[in-house]
Amino acid sequence: MRKLVYDVAVSLDGFIAGPNGDISGFQMQGDHVDAYFERLRGYTSGVVGKATYEVGYTWGLKPGVNPYPHLDVHVCSRSIELPADSAVSAVRTDAAEFVRELKQTGEGDIYLCGGGAFAGSMLRAGLIDRLLLKLNPVALGAGTLLFGDGGFDLAQKFRLAGTESYQTGVVLLTYEPA
Repeated sequence: MRKLVYDVAVSLDGFIAGPNGDISGFQMQGDHVDAYFERLRGYTSGVVGKATYEVGYTWGLKPGVNPYPHLDVHVCSRSIELPADSAVSAVRTDAAEFVRELKQTGEGDIYLCGGGAFAGSMLRAGLIDRLLLKLNPVALGAGTLLFGDGGFDLAQKFRLAGTESYQTGVVLLTYEPA
């Protein structure tokens, strides 16, 4: 079965973006970025929430464009508007059920691209198989939390499966469900 991997940059205070989706506080160059791009090549599919996909519009991404051309990308949203010739698919059904089915088909891991609320819904559904947290040496103070607003019925427990430190000060923390 394929694994759903939440591979995300996070601040010391638990934010994956600052206010209004601002990611300028994160380090965008260095050996940790090279490692991230290398990991991206190992994914074959991607799932993303509407808000995170649309943040790409502020960087010049046009509706329907695939930000990861080598991946089969699915935007989980009942309301997103995409052009007929879209290179990404809109998942308008239950996202958790869609991801359960996606994990049963094809090969290669599935990149959970974000955002926090969407990742939180995947965590609540018990679908996240691995967390790859790129811990950046910055505190953002506000913004989008790693798992959105939380709302978990029970504490979700993980075990540390690995660490890797980079010259940039970023530390990659790998966790798997306990």
